[in-house]
Amino acid sequence: MDYSLTTILIGITALSSIIAFNRPALLDRWMFIPYRIKQRNQWDRFILSGFIHKDYMHLLFNMFTFYFFGGVVERFFKFQFGLELGGLIFLGFYLVAIVVADIPTFLKEQGNSYYRALGASGGTSATVFASIILMPLSDICLFGLLCLPGFLLGGFFLIYSYVKGQQGQDNINHDAHLYGAIFGIVSILLLSPGSAGMFLEQILSYRPF
Repeated sequence: MDYSLTTILIGITALSSIIAFNRPALLDRWMFIPYRIKQRNQWDRFILSGFIHKDYMHLLFNMFTFYFFGGVVERFFKFQFGLELGGLIFLGFYLVAIVVADIPTFLKEQGNSYYRALGASGGTSATVFASIILMPLSDICLFGLLCLPGFLLGGFFLIYSYVKGQQGQDNINHDAHLYGAIFGIVSILLLSPGSAGMFLEQILSYRPF
């Protein structure tokens, strides 16, 4: 049976997250803690933190989202660059997105010994927004209730993430969502410049009714 890289990444993330749920020492070592990264040179936390989650709901939400959008982006890369190279590009895209999405948080919180974060939100956000560039008019539904074309919902999400990131009043790393999304947009446009024209063409043809 041919397993996609999207499925393999989900399997690895689910397994490592479930193991970490029952091993506090492992959870503490893999968690994204900017202060410890800076003081102890534990740079591997940038990657490791993307493979653990807070709880089953956090894990399910991220992986459920990644499953639907990751498949689209993976297939696009393989179509554009061939199976092997396209697969490597997709894998690199996802892992680099996890790192890049956390760099602003690292710079902001490296002196804060209490700050902690975890989860694949940066990689997932990058994948969602890369998919939006490729298929901007495809509906994205929130909890099966509110369905909007991807480019509209994506725009609202970017604004929401920026505002909430500036407020910093909850325990969600909104900056990772925002910068992961930006990385996904920029990456797909650099790897496939023609996507910009197709995106604009589809947006201009959009009619709400």
